[in-house]
Amino acid sequence: MSEETLFEFPCAFPIKAMGKNEIEIDILVIEIIRRHVPDINETHIKTRPSKDGKFIAVTATITAHSKQQLDAIYQDLTDHPLILFAL
Repeated sequence: MSEETLFEFPCAFPIKAMGKNEIEIDILVIEIIRRHVPDINETHIKTRPSKDGKFIAVTATITAHSKQQLDAIYQDLTDHPLILFAL
């Protein structure tokens, strides 16, 4: 059974993850995404601190090739204890 999706692959897809501003969360997010997107372009990575500077959000825009690829990226991100959430 194939799963339906509203996306037409391949497509540009932003992935956002957030963690405490105590570690280099951007490097961690890139390492996790690189497992699924080896040719990730680091110029497509943006970081933004929260208003009080306690947290940092990382947005990586990738070229997604399938829903399964996206599901695997999100699973790995949310499984990591230092990543608080991924969108």
